[in-house]
This record gives sequence, C-alpha cells and structure tokens, in this order.
Amino acid sequence: MTETPQTGTDQKEQGSVPEGQTLWDGDSGTLRAGSRRALAALIKGPYISAERQSQNWRALMADTDSIRSRLADMFLDLVVDAERGVAFVRNAETYDGEAPQVVRTRSLTLMDTAMLLHLRRELVSVPAGQRVIVGREEVFEQLAGYRDAASTDAALFAKRIRASWDAMSKLGILQPTPATQTEGRYEISPVLRLIFGPDEISAVSAVYDGMLAGGQVSVSEGDESLSEDEGSPDEEPREDTDDSEDGV
Repeated sequence: MTETPQTGTDQKEQGSVPEGQTLWDGDSGTLRAGSRRALAALIKGPYISAERQSQNWRALMADTDSIRSRLADMFLDLVVDAERGVAFVRNAETYDGEAPQVVRTRSLTLMDTAMLLHLRRELVSVPAGQRVIVGREEVFEQLAGYRDAASTDAALFAKRIRASWDAMSKLGILQPTPATQTEGRYEISPVLRLIFGPDEISAVSAVYDGMLAGGQVSVSEGDESLSEDEGSPDEEPREDTDDSEDGV
C-alpha cells in the first residue's frame, strides 16, 4: 500500500516541519526551524534560559555561529554564558559609533538601581550555579536605608520600592520557581551577573554608598542616568517606560 505524503500544511499543523525546509510560501530563510525560534526569542527578549527554555537553548547551542551572524546583520551583539545557561542580545558598539540602536533602552529609577545592586550582591555572594532565594520583606528591609536619600515620605517610599520589586519580577530578574512556593519569595536569575560589569558596579555603588552615608545624591528619582539594554533581561516588553513620579 502506498502512503500519501503529508503536505507542508499538514506537517505544520502537527508541528513537525522538517529541519531545513521552507516553512511558508515564499520563505527564503536558511536557518533551521529551531534556530529561527531561538533567534526570535532572543530578539523578543528579555533572555533565553537553559532551564526555562530548553528547546531554544539547545537550538542556540547547536547553531550559535549562524544565529550570531544573523543578529550581527541587525547591529545586535549576542552574549552567551554557557556556564550559567543564559543568553541575550544587546546593541552592538561599532568602531565608528554610529550603529542604530535596535533595542531601546529603559532608564532606571533610583530605587530600581538600588534594588538591582542589592540583588546582584546577593547573587555573587554564592558560588556560580547555586540558587539564591530572597524574600520580598527581607529585601524591603535591606533597602530601608535609602529612604532618607530617596524620600522622606514613608508611603511614597513604600510605593516606589513595591514598584521596583514588581518591575524586577516582570523583567525576569526575580522568578517564581518550584523552590519558591512560599508567597513573596523569589529566585534571583543568574543573568543578573551579566547586566553590569565590574566598572559599572563600582561607579554606581559609590553613588549609593554616598547616599547611605548622608552625602549628596547626583541623580534624582525619575531621572536616573543609568540604563540597560532591552535585549538583556531588563526590558520586557520592549517599550519606553515613564520613570516620573506618576509613572511609578
């Protein structure tokens, strides 16, 4: 008995489009289907996690050079940390400094940055690969020292710190996992190790250490000069946000 071969449409409906074949009429792409999905996930952001997006991660690892090349065509740089199982894209810095900013940047509020610094310190205090679980109330208590520098209004300060916590959760910096079933407890994503380099950490930390010591603050709430790539885990969705007081 001769079997009738499946059409491309039938294969798509079953999710079994053969690797390397066209995926729609007029498809001129050359990447395999899995690689295309990984590429799309990187561009969509905020990042690919080996633990949470295993199929995309395996496709990326199997076709890294081709995916990196496609991203470079769009002035995007691929950052991969195989040890920690995370990957994301950021705007490329060309030699002439005239590359278009493909992924927009999001300005951080003063409280956003303070929380990121605290979470990153918690993360790097343990060996790579070890999970770090934090509680919302514990983090809020640790950041209470910034209240006098950021706001003398207790209610407004509480509103700002809750907004920053919610932002970290939305952006994937704080993640609910099977190990954090208790309400208000989250795991710090290992990708946070890659957001700031040592020089940036030192510069920003100096500002906040001065705040805690009662020194002058060089940035104001809602006008923080530090920004991060949307292609990294700091932006999802990729839209500019209002960092004004009303937008918190």
